[in-house]
Amino acid sequence: MSTPSTHTNTPSSPNTNTRTPAAAADRAYEHVKRAIIRGDLAGGTAISENALCQEIGVSRTPVHEAFLRLAAEDLLTLESRKGAVVRPMSPNEAADVLEMREAIESTAATRVVTDGRAADVTPSLQAMLDEQERAVAAGDVDRFVEVDAEFHGAVIGASRNQIAVLFARTLRDRQQRLRHHLMRLQPSQLQASLDDHRALAAALEAGDADRYAAVLRRHVASHRGAL
Repeated sequence: MSTPSTHTNTPSSPNTNTRTPAAAADRAYEHVKRAIIRGDLAGGTAISENALCQEIGVSRTPVHEAFLRLAAEDLLTLESRKGAVVRPMSPNEAADVLEMREAIESTAATRVVTDGRAADVTPSLQAMLDEQERAVAAGDVDRFVEVDAEFHGAVIGASRNQIAVLFARTLRDRQQRLRHHLMRLQPSQLQASLDDHRALAAALEAGDADRYAAVLRRHVASHRGAL
């Protein structure tokens, strides 16, 4: 079965990413993972090893290794008849991800406020808001979603709670998949999300952890039901 083009603009030069089997496997892994997270490969899509080999210019062995890694991350299922199939994210899984994401970030923001670190992160948050405003104007969903993750990650990182940072990193790919799905399904959410980010930054700058939690709850709720 042929696979849809994933359009990740990954360089195919053998002088860069395909010199070793490990590098080729990494390349195939990143190529397919990005396509799944962006939604270019929808849940239930079967991916042909042969077609992918031709698309990115690597042999079957590194592609198979990449598929094994992606299956271990629950992004693919390996089926005897269909081969590699993109694993859909169920509504229950999405709800679990959003619930944990809200809990981690809300707790982190409270620590940022309590420890007096809001001023340390506010300038970088403002720069991200400016970048997202440009992305909204350009209709650049990819860039908006990328900065979205950076924004929330910066707040969690400012808490200096390494356990929270670790948990957030574990959730990141699934959260990005949800973000891409929502923003592409409902483009109006780009501006709404930016408005929420501005409110979150303002609450943090004002040292109002309760306000931050309330805005975050509304912000996260906008992702529910997107699948």
